[in-house]
Amino acid sequence: MARKFDESDVRIRPSRSTRPRSKDRPSHSNAVDAFVTTVDRGRTTCITDDGVIVTAMKARELGPKSVVVGDRVGIVGDTSGTIGSLARIVTVKERKNSLSRTVDDIAKVERIIVANIDQLVIVVAATNPEPRRGLIDRFLVSAFHEGITPVILVTKIDLGPEPTFLHEYETLNVKVLTTAKGADLAPIREMLHGKTSVLVGHSGVGKSTLINALLPHAERVIGEVNEVTGRGRHTSSSAIAIPLSSHLKSSDGWVIDTPGIRAFGLAHIDPDRIIASFSDLAEAATNCMPNCSHSEESCALTQWAAPNGVVDPERAARVQSLRNLLDIKLD
Repeated sequence: MARKFDESDVRIRPSRSTRPRSKDRPSHSNAVDAFVTTVDRGRTTCITDDGVIVTAMKARELGPKSVVVGDRVGIVGDTSGTIGSLARIVTVKERKNSLSRTVDDIAKVERIIVANIDQLVIVVAATNPEPRRGLIDRFLVSAFHEGITPVILVTKIDLGPEPTFLHEYETLNVKVLTTAKGADLAPIREMLHGKTSVLVGHSGVGKSTLINALLPHAERVIGEVNEVTGRGRHTSSSAIAIPLSSHLKSSDGWVIDTPGIRAFGLAHIDPDRIIASFSDLAEAATNCMPNCSHSEESCALTQWAAPNGVVDPERAARVQSLRNLLDIKLD
């Protein structure tokens, strides 16, 4: 005869832990302040205010992409800097600014490259590879948008003449400096002193070569330009911050080297903010009709580019550059 089951046969699985969960989190009041110099494959290199180089990993609650080069963080655990030791990043200080680019214009996926920057040094070569106005404009928009001081640095002037169009940016109070192989680097060192500066530009323009000349202790790898495509080979796989002085506790400043960038999207920035980045064009655009797309013949920018009915080549080039920024987000 089949046995009948009753409630005494029901087995209740015990909880895995009898310890009650708490929503309280530690205050980490004893966390050590540090500056993030590299972020690579789950490991973050930091330098404490005492000049100790520490390897750390991010606390899970911070999220996978919460820390970038230039961040000020709080770390706990083994902060001795001993080889093989590992600390933990538990806090990220509020950022004063950040340099971002759009990876996917359709989805508007924004990627933060570096944070807490004083200067954006846009490195372009006089030749090999040729300077591209569109990329320079993108960098300038990002700098003005975030309140970062932009500087244009022209390399390889010993191989070709300095592009004349670069001095058009001086009307926006953008400083233009030049350098060449074996040139005196004192003006550049003076410009970098005491600031956190990030170097950006196409591959092959000479960022790593410049850093090696300025900072012998950097030991960056130098790449070559492809003679067929004119494009450089990436020598920096991720951003890295290098102190201007070999003494890590020095406040002389930091230089952040970034991988060569071939595309720098601006889809995450409102079009009105892009126009506002260029004072002369923004003033002209105030005369546009409401909801102007800035691409039609009746646009005030078209008239501004041809004062008295005669096209001014420099003005026309600036207007076309702006229209490229508004309509074509990536190179």
